[in-house]
Amino acid sequence: MISIRMVMVLCLIGLALPGWAAGQGRGEDKVHPMLLEAPGGAPVSFFVRLDERADLSGVEELTTKVQKGRFVFESLTEVARRSQAALRQELDRRGVAYRSFWIFNGILVHGNRDLALQLAARSEVARVFPNPEVRVDLPLPRSEGWEMAAIEWGVERAKAPDIWALGITGEGAVIAGEDTGYDWTHPALKAKYRGWDGTTANHDYNWHDAVHSGGGSCGADSPEPCDDHSHGTHTMGTMVGDDDAGNQIGMAPGAKWIGCRNMNVGVGSPATYSECFEFFIAPYPVGGDPINDGDPDKAPHAINNSWGCSQSEGCDEDTLKEVVENVRNAGIVVVASAGNDGSSCETITTPPGIYAAAFSIGATDSGDGIAGFSSRGPITVDGSDRWKPDVSAPGVGTRSSVPGGGYSSMSGTSMASPHVAGLIGLMVSAKPSLAGDVDEIERLIKEGADPKTSSQGCGGSGPDEVPNPTFGHGIINALNTVSSGDADADSDTDADSDADTDSDTDADSDADTDSDTDADSDADGDSDTDSDSDADGDSDSDADGDSDGDADGDADGDADADDDDDDDTNGAGGEGSCGCHKTGAPADANRRSPLAFLIRLM
Repeated sequence: MISIRMVMVLCLIGLALPGWAAGQGRGEDKVHPMLLEAPGGAPVSFFVRLDERADLSGVEELTTKVQKGRFVFESLTEVARRSQAALRQELDRRGVAYRSFWIFNGILVHGNRDLALQLAARSEVARVFPNPEVRVDLPLPRSEGWEMAAIEWGVERAKAPDIWALGITGEGAVIAGEDTGYDWTHPALKAKYRGWDGTTANHDYNWHDAVHSGGGSCGADSPEPCDDHSHGTHTMGTMVGDDDAGNQIGMAPGAKWIGCRNMNVGVGSPATYSECFEFFIAPYPVGGDPINDGDPDKAPHAINNSWGCSQSEGCDEDTLKEVVENVRNAGIVVVASAGNDGSSCETITTPPGIYAAAFSIGATDSGDGIAGFSSRGPITVDGSDRWKPDVSAPGVGTRSSVPGGGYSSMSGTSMASPHVAGLIGLMVSAKPSLAGDVDEIERLIKEGADPKTSSQGCGGSGPDEVPNPTFGHGIINALNTVSSGDADADSDTDADSDADTDSDTDADSDADTDSDTDADSDADGDSDTDSDSDADGDSDSDADGDSDGDADGDADGDADADDDDDDDTNGAGGEGSCGCHKTGAPADANRRSPLAFLIRLM
């Protein structure tokens, strides 16, 4: 028979360890297997995600980017402040290091497996998952054999110069990137940096470093933009780069850029990726507080993400899903590379490119063929069978900026997605009311793309079907896209001005972002598939998968989906593994005249 004294002891234990007395087994059910396998006392970082989520349904009624950004920021931070209070108090009492996140309701804890199990048993905790850091072998750029071209071939192919000819170069638009960092003093980038006024640099609200230890040549918590690799500087060049000395490497040279470093010499994690996304929803000063100092009015219009978070980095299909959806809800387009794990079907497998809330980009070569390394859909890792990529863009032999003031070439879907981010800059500049209307921006890009077909058959797609899981809706075309969106009659340079639409940017609905298997797109289905590209959708620009990131650039044009194993680039850790590839850069002889669009503007 249990004595009264024993009952009292059990009650005291329950009071001393809130939630833990309910049973260790219940906590284990919430803990990711990777954490359960860790030694009990070994140090490990992990996320504690809380049950409560902010209700963002009200964003559907808002019409401007500023309104959406403020609503999302205020809603998410209110829930984080209130619901995390008890857990933070407990961590403070224990002397445990942690970082609170509001972009999703969670806390990054630096502890061990035993602590993870204890915290998982708390009633307000939904799940506990790891935050490992895994090195990604990013390629090094190559400069030999390259000559300066007035306009980089991918920019030319995307028809950006046709829009420049109309006086639209991106003024008023702000484009962001999270990557290995950025050399902000590069001649092609400095004048485009929002933190530079021509005389003085101010990095507050324009730069954040999510790398808090290590950091290579940049060190940790760099107070100014810095690139400890080269990948990030290269991608930013394709978005906005122009040195006014002949190196016209960027899609929107009149736009401004801001940046965040999410990789430590090629090492990323769910925490660094999430921290950068949080910064972009509401930028804050260098060293500032994400909640108290965040200013959503300074958020960018689009974010380029030339990276992927693999399972080895602790990213399953849901790890960043809520994060990306919240960015979209804030009226910001999340542009994501599809990955370099082609040429087989169902090879788009890593966040953020798998998500309906992200705009996923495949890579093409100078002959309009799909790059052999470009990952294909449909998305099967989450069971959705969602058709991705959404569109494709030039990504083979892309010449762009690298740290130190130079230029070099790289290949990968990493190089394709910045073309799309730059295109969004041109769109918002031409029509400021598009700002914040993510659905409409994505629709216009899809409709304006040059349709491309593939007989590879991914996802059961037919040989004449557009969209398809190889090219998506086709290759981006800035002239078609911007002209179909028209221009605001009273267009000014304030691209943050109120939008004139009421589109639903609630990314909780998968159907509104990716067209899935809807073949009723406005593409005509009888696209002009380039004769230089295989019928199966594969191009002659297969990546050889060597550890040096080199692409072989075969000229035989006979690569196919089941050709050989050298079609694969080393995509470990996500899209960052792109190759270097030398290829011709012929000007597009079929560039469409801007006259039709000029009439629309009159």
